[in-house]
Amino acid sequence: MNPTLFADMLAALAAEPRVRAVQAMVLAGARGVSAGALAQLCHVSPSTMSFHLNHLRLAGLVESRREGRTLYYIANLAALEALGTALTRGLVPDRQMRLCLKGAVMSAPEAPLTVLFLCTGNSARSLIAESILMREGASRFRASSAGSHPRGEPHPEALAALRRAGYPTDGLRSKSWDEFAGPDAPTMDFVFTVCDDAAAETCPAWPGQPMTAHWGVPDPAAFQGTEAATAAIFNDTFRMLFNRISLFVNLPLASLDRLSLQQRVQAIGAMARDPQATEDHGSTS
Repeated sequence: MNPTLFADMLAALAAEPRVRAVQAMVLAGARGVSAGALAQLCHVSPSTMSFHLNHLRLAGLVESRREGRTLYYIANLAALEALGTALTRGLVPDRQMRLCLKGAVMSAPEAPLTVLFLCTGNSARSLIAESILMREGASRFRASSAGSHPRGEPHPEALAALRRAGYPTDGLRSKSWDEFAGPDAPTMDFVFTVCDDAAAETCPAWPGQPMTAHWGVPDPAAFQGTEAATAAIFNDTFRMLFNRISLFVNLPLASLDRLSLQQRVQAIGAMARDPQATEDHGSTS
């Protein structure tokens, strides 16, 4: 697991009310627990509970959904599982790392797995995901992105969000998925669509036999607001994609059969969109 995400998750759990809240959410399952009920359960004020839940949400450990005027919080089981795996084995260097530290020659790495991120315009979300995986996947994954109707150039705020986070932007370009459909195109191992179902976007479908999943994220390019609010929206997009990709690169790929792997990548994509994002930064209309 990425050390930054690992530290953020541990920090988010470093308070007893937060641990109690997560335990309650795990027991509640998909129906979730309201913020008010969590405040009563943890014996804290609603405002204090909101503070704790925000920390858990930003770390990717919980997700939320709105029903009427009530917010329900749901444990992100995929993130909790990844954190548990990191706690049991992630702090112990693997065999290759121990050999390297002893001065031994590491064995040649296997060919990297290819991942394609698709959306309509290939100007923001899919480009952000490509950059994140290039960094987080290191030599294990080769990331690309494309669009069914590319806008022709990256959104400047997408590039700015990546630079703020210290992620690479060199070589990122808005391009058609046709570049990946020809006979000379690389074979894809994974194809993830990041279009937003809630906004009724039409996601492109990919032919062939790669592992596919839908990782829908609201389109930050559709937001209209102040410069500061727009930057915040793009930062939220980066955070949501970073959390998903960090979980993906830490999946035990070698030990999962195809069905189990398909279920895992779909579960990562099922992480609920954050209903507070647009409320905190204004309307997207």
